[in-house]
Amino acid sequence: MTEPQWTLVIHGGAGKITPDKMKPGQEDAIRAALHRALDAGAAILERGGAALDAVEAAVRVLEDDPNFNAGRGAALSYDGVAELDAAIMDGRTRDAGAVARVTTTRNPVSLARAVMDNGRHVFLAGIGADAFSQSSGVEQVDNDWFITPERRANLIELKADNADAYDVDMKYGTVGAVARDRHGHVAAATSTGGVTGKRWGRIGDTPVIGAGTYADDRAGAVSATGSGEFFIRENVGHEICARVRLGGVDIASAARAVMADVKDMGGSGGVIVVSPQGDASWSFNTPGMYRARVSSISARVIGIFGE
Repeated sequence: MTEPQWTLVIHGGAGKITPDKMKPGQEDAIRAALHRALDAGAAILERGGAALDAVEAAVRVLEDDPNFNAGRGAALSYDGVAELDAAIMDGRTRDAGAVARVTTTRNPVSLARAVMDNGRHVFLAGIGADAFSQSSGVEQVDNDWFITPERRANLIELKADNADAYDVDMKYGTVGAVARDRHGHVAAATSTGGVTGKRWGRIGDTPVIGAGTYADDRAGAVSATGSGEFFIRENVGHEICARVRLGGVDIASAARAVMADVKDMGGSGGVIVVSPQGDASWSFNTPGMYRARVSSISARVIGIFGE
């Protein structure tokens, strides 16, 4: 069987995503955004660029699209603020960068990349992450830039219902990308706004290296989306890669097994994965997941519902 020279997989969240929950034109807009994200990452991989650059480029596209819960269109905290989390990891060196609760960085994934490239720390949060962002030259915006009328309405509805801090329907999602480049290296990146009405500085799995984001050339790359508390407890990204590296199973089987564990714990969501050989897969235990993939030897596939 011919091995792909490069592979790219992306996601835009998993949850109760069904045709009846789609607004007019929404499905077409989401599919178009997934195509644009694939275009951005695939262009880099096709010309021999690094997997790390490809996943950052793909995630930036999804961060700028208000149909997803990352960057513009992110979920709002209980206080009505967009607090953004992101991470990126290079499977070649296992270098990583992560940020949490940033409020003025247009593309949090690029801030995570700046943290990684700086090399002093791996994980920055809150006012310190914002200060580092401003000093690093990444693009800044007012917090209002991230906030859409629909997201304000979500928060108002949650408070009116006296509900907890979880998006029960999970109709919007975290975004992420994994890739394998022509040199055989893998990388992963993930970005999110968290959950509507989150309080007390809550941070989910997305920026936690080993939970929502992980990459290791010895095993593969993983980006996750879903109920973050469960993904942290399962250490999903690292667990998948450990089963590949130490247990000798293929990455698709490892992803399915770990997502079954998450479901048994009471958690929901999904993962996208890619192996060092370029094998791509996804696994989710929800009605739908925004997802897409393409490689040097296969046409692009885009899915939304549980087909």
